[in-house]
Amino acid sequence: MINEFGRLKRKMILQIIVILVIALIVGYFINFVFIDGILQAPFADVFMAFCENILQLDYYAARNAYNVLFQQNKPFWLAIGFILLLLIIFYIALSRFTRYFHQISTGITMLADESEKEIHLPAELDFLEKKLNDVKNKLEKRAKDAQEAEQRKNDLVVYLAHDIKTPLTSIIGYLSLLDEAKDMPVEQKEKYVAVTLEKSNRLEQLINEFFEITRFNLQSIILEKDLIPLNYMLMQVADEFYPLLAPKGQKAIVKIDEDITIYADGNKLARVFNNILKNAIAYSHPNSTIEISANNENNQTWISFINTGKTIPPEKLKMIFEKFYRLDLARSSQTGGAGLGLAISNEIVQAHGGTITATSSDEKTVFTVKLPNNS
Repeated sequence: MINEFGRLKRKMILQIIVILVIALIVGYFINFVFIDGILQAPFADVFMAFCENILQLDYYAARNAYNVLFQQNKPFWLAIGFILLLLIIFYIALSRFTRYFHQISTGITMLADESEKEIHLPAELDFLEKKLNDVKNKLEKRAKDAQEAEQRKNDLVVYLAHDIKTPLTSIIGYLSLLDEAKDMPVEQKEKYVAVTLEKSNRLEQLINEFFEITRFNLQSIILEKDLIPLNYMLMQVADEFYPLLAPKGQKAIVKIDEDITIYADGNKLARVFNNILKNAIAYSHPNSTIEISANNENNQTWISFINTGKTIPPEKLKMIFEKFYRLDLARSSQTGGAGLGLAISNEIVQAHGGTITATSSDEKTVFTVKLPNNS
């Protein structure tokens, strides 16, 4: 910060020096021109004429007044002149200094008013100009991101509200049939009950997504850490997803060459792995294998999920961890949730002091979670 203000200090000191030099030149000019210089005689004549005509003094009294006031009190008049010059210097310096405050204030006002124009300050305040513009750009980006997230949330709420009508209409229809046809054959009744149960489960899933959307902005992540055997946790996560893997002929295998123990919040970290694996299952090819691996490197624990499926475009990959963003934008997608799973995972990993990233190329997508060993 001291170095940043150096240019401003140098300019202000230079300005003060220039003003002082001008003041000394002016003082010298007044002293040796009006009092002891070429204009001394005209000045004396004017003063004596003033005394004779206005004050009604005779020639000798006027000359004596001039000698007493000016010739015998040169130091006094020089002091008066120097004080006046110092006041002028102080005023000019203060005006220049307050001008900087005014320009900074104008920049802050533009910042507060969310002006689209760039903030411009004098060259000696270029460091402050850069900082104000950086803050302005960050605020604009945050506002834009918040607006886009809000719009995505609103779109999802509309989609979910629309999707809720479909299973609800089916449930009401099948229950009405069951209620009206008391003597319906058992096989047909069992079929209708099974369909109604399936639609009810779908309806529950959609309602849970509504709650998830509402809860996301209200939750605060509080970690309850403990020592966790990572090998066992990842194998347990893979086993729990067997019912989702089996229908598509998919498999999830865990490859870890060493026993790894991490210090973390087990429940929240399990949620991270569940979200990543659920996403991998949804977007993997049928009969493909999802590889889960972990290792220690550079005082960090690396956990990777590799799946084979459609390559994620770079522009979508950048947004994959943003809240309410869904890779599958189909309105009635069975695989897509509220678009919060990976966003929540990202926040949990960051709360542990780690990072979560994704890469995708040649139909292979890799999610990597990095956690510090002392997390």
